[in-house]
Amino acid sequence: MNAKEIRDLSEQELAARVATLRKDLFGLRFANATGELENTAGIGRARRELARTLTVTREKEQNG
Repeated sequence: MNAKEIRDLSEQELAARVATLRKDLFGLRFANATGELENTAGIGRARRELARTLTVTREKEQNG
């Protein structure tokens, strides 16, 4: 999902998305630590997606 699509979400949808992305990232980190994760690039993608979503959330907070 790109930034434009994220900006179209409501505040409740953004909060739910952030929570989901944090859980997903935790799961990926846990799988990586236990040696179960084969595609480690997914961690980077998940981090970027979370950062993108948090950035849009912060923009909406500042702009009202």
